Amino acid sequence: MSAQHPQPLNIAILLNSYRSPFIAEIRDSYVRSLGAVSPDSSLSFFYPAEHPSGHFPDPDAFDLIVVGGGNADPRKKHQWILRVHHFILDVVTNYPRKKMCGICWGHQTISLLFGGEVVDMPSPELGVTEAKLTPAGHRFFSRVAQSNNGLVRLQQHHRREVGTRPNGFHELLADHQAFLSHNNAILTFQGHPEKDARAAKLRIRDASRWFGTDLADQRAITDLVCQMEMQHDGAEIWERVLQWAGETVV
Repeated sequence: MSAQHPQPLNIAILLNSYRSPFIAEIRDSYVRSLGAVSPDSSLSFFYPAEHPSGHFPDPDAFDLIVVGGGNADPRKKHQWILRVHHFILDVVTNYPRKKMCGICWGHQTISLLFGGEVVDMPSPELGVTEAKLTPAGHRFFSRVAQSNNGLVRLQQHHRREVGTRPNGFHELLADHQAFLSHNNAILTFQGHPEKDARAAKLRIRDASRWFGTDLADQRAITDLVCQMEMQHDGAEIWERVLQWAGETVV
């Protein structure tokens, strides 16, 4: 990371988990990760899945809107999911210069709204994994590309993925792991730049239902913990995201 912090921003973060017992910890992971990169930025959290009438930010009040992760299938037609869809499309239509970043569930949901396809994965992902930068990704994440030989490492926690690229987006990471809209207004990631090992290990029990891992198998759990504790590029990615938030929409 550079010695200087990015310009402080007002950031709205939508936490899209439905009745999650870890919602406070998810919020805290954003506070830790963004606070380490831009300690003077202001974070406001919104919980659309928990509010029957919706709970959304006023786009005029924020420099960046983050559509965060969730624990529901984004292809479902639950009313709260449809309200999130409406909010995203309203921002795109009526605030075309507003910067928006989708993470995990947000990445999948934004992709769906722009003609992409979300599919079930053959094998889910937990812990830190590597993704290869595309040529467009090399240009966008030039510092990360130089230091990591063209790879980006992020925490993962998902069992669905984007199967086809949405319309109007460049692919920044191979296998549809990150997109940037052609007009430079929307940036999305399948991985979690906000998540550290502390937050990742909250969901270690998902290995049982996703992989059939025996939670009493200490060697298997130790291996998974080690993968969650691997070094990752979350701070560098956030630094670039906050820089991008100040760039021109074309």
